[in-house]
Parts: sequence; C-alpha cells; structure tokens
Amino acid sequence: MRVLVIKHGALGDIVLAFSAFAAIRAAHAGAAITLLTTAPFARWLAASPWFDRIEIDARPAPWNLAGLLRLRRQLRGFDLVYDLQTSARSSRYFVLAGRPRWSGIAAGCALPHVNPARNTLHTTERLAEQLAMAGIGPLPAPDLSWLRGADKFGFALPPAYAVLAPGAAPHRPEKRWPAPHFGELAARLPMPSVIVGAAGEAGLAATIVAGAPNAIDLTGKTTLPELASVIAGASLAVGNDTGPMHLAAALAVPSVVLFGGGSDPALTAPRSPGGGWPAVLREPHLPDLAVARVVAALP
Repeated sequence: MRVLVIKHGALGDIVLAFSAFAAIRAAHAGAAITLLTTAPFARWLAASPWFDRIEIDARPAPWNLAGLLRLRRQLRGFDLVYDLQTSARSSRYFVLAGRPRWSGIAAGCALPHVNPARNTLHTTERLAEQLAMAGIGPLPAPDLSWLRGADKFGFALPPAYAVLAPGAAPHRPEKRWPAPHFGELAARLPMPSVIVGAAGEAGLAATIVAGAPNAIDLTGKTTLPELASVIAGASLAVGNDTGPMHLAAALAVPSVVLFGGGSDPALTAPRSPGGGWPAVLREPHLPDLAVARVVAALP
C-alpha cells in the first residue's frame, strides 16, 4: 500500500503534526509512506520514524506548466492521501493526484473532515478529528527520541541553561516581546540563557546579551537537528509564539510562551506530546507584558 501525507507550514505547524504523523504510521505499519513537504523540513523529517520517503513540494505557480507536471507526477500512484495541510492549495492537489482515496477538505473526497467549525479548533484537536473521521485515532504521544541526540551538537553549553526564543516571523512583529525585556529576564534567571533563532534575529540576541552578559547567542548558528538537541537539553524555555517554543513543548521542556493580541493560543499554542499545555501568558499589546509577570509564571 502506498500512502501520501501532505504537510507544509512553518516549524510550529510541522511540530503540531507530529502526533498525526505517528498515528498514520501506526495505522499503516506495513505501508510505504511518503511525506510531501517544503524544502526546509525535508532532510530533518527524513530522520524521523514516520516516513519511508520525502518529496519536496516546490509549490509551483498556476502558470508554471513544467512545475505543475512535476507536482502531478509526485502526487500520482498513491492508494490513500492524508492532506494534513487542508488549505485551498493542497485541496487542489486532489484533482492533480487523480482523485485517490483522500482525507481532507477537497470537494468530493472520500474521507472528508466535515466539521463546519473545524477552523475554531486548536490544530491538535483539528488533526485528531480529521484522522478520526478517516478511521484513525486516538493520536498517540509520538516517539521523539530522534530529536534529542544531546550528544550530537558541538556547542559548549553549561550543564543547566534556559532557552530564550525572542524572534517571530518577520512579517509579524506584534508577536515579539521586546528584546530588552528578554534581557532583563535573562539577568534574573538562576542559570545562563541560550538564545535561539534565525540569523536575522541576531540583533535581538545582541540586545539580550547586553542585559545579561552570561547569555549565549546561537541565533543563526543551528541546523534544525542542532536546534532540537539544544532545546532538548534545556531546563527551561521562554519565548514568543514561534517554532522553537513548539519544539520545547513537544520535548517536554518546562516552558512559558508569550502571546500578543495578534494570535490566539486557543488555536495555535504549543502543546506537549500528550496534548498538555505549557504556561501561556497573553497580553493584547505584548510590550505591556511585565517581566515580573513572566518571572512569576516560570515553572
């Protein structure tokens, strides 16, 4: 049996789908399972126990005939497709794929997720309900041993440290707690801080280090496997609603996640492997969130 799983999105979206990936593998233990995803996650997820093959979706424009033909070849030949992306784009893939047995929201598919309120559910519950309607459930706590590998990263880190994730998507500045606040928090923690994020967030890290000189700046210096290993070794994680905090929650690192008014934790907050929630603090105007309130919420 050949099974295709479709999942794109940012890092947090991928992490929130881990349990769904594990459930699909458990339900089709003897199948050849392919994941269609975007390039940043292909090599990383190839190391997971859930997929036999990874295909990269180049997401061709409608006028890119060569790209669409390649995508059509990637989508054909599967007995069953789980569209976990359930976007307008991924739903159009149903026709390109030749209308196979399909779980998702594509019109006319065999295994539709028919809840009209599906977009009011947290991602975890939405995926669980979609798969339940396709005959899979409940979602298991996934095996994440492939993410830990604490002996695999070469950074000279202290035995105990806190991870700080001060970044967010560049087009979502309202999701960022101010870097000086992170610096004040780092100075008040009983252990050194390790700052993680993309290379473009190095300026935020510099501000934090100015307020807490013992902090270690790893922004732009980690691959996804290294980032996961660094987070897995942490005693604590504090950060905005961003990918590293989803990894922290998935790896059961005690966490505090900071939300502004631009996103709803009821829909997108990080979750633990068993479905539990980290500590979530929400302030409509995130810069108004006091450092003392974050310190009080620390586990």
